[in-house]
Amino acid sequence: MSKFASLLLLFLAAWLEAGGDFLVRKGLHTVSWQRAGWFAVGAAVLFIYGWTVNRPPWNFGELLGLYVVFFFIAAQIISVVLLHEHVRPPLVAGGLLIVGGGLVIFLSK
Repeated sequence: MSKFASLLLLFLAAWLEAGGDFLVRKGLHTVSWQRAGWFAVGAAVLFIYGWTVNRPPWNFGELLGLYVVFFFIAAQIISVVLLHEHVRPPLVAGGLLIVGGGLVIFLSK
């Protein structure tokens, strides 16, 4: 599998995981009769994430290390856009460290 295809798959997996987490969170903070629906959809999305991220024959530790970068970015976008949370300087600083680590992993080959 090419590096580009691997990156696209990791990007998709990050959005699936962050989105599934958001759906479960939505279920936790909604009226009780809607919870089961949010939980079911969240569980399905998280299952698809697990299948997507583990399907390709790649070095698990290496690419999952890079995956953390995509997950962090997707989670922050969901946090700001859907949950209307504010990005604080410590989060930006930590995020830069995460992205820097991902670049080290990606560029080392």
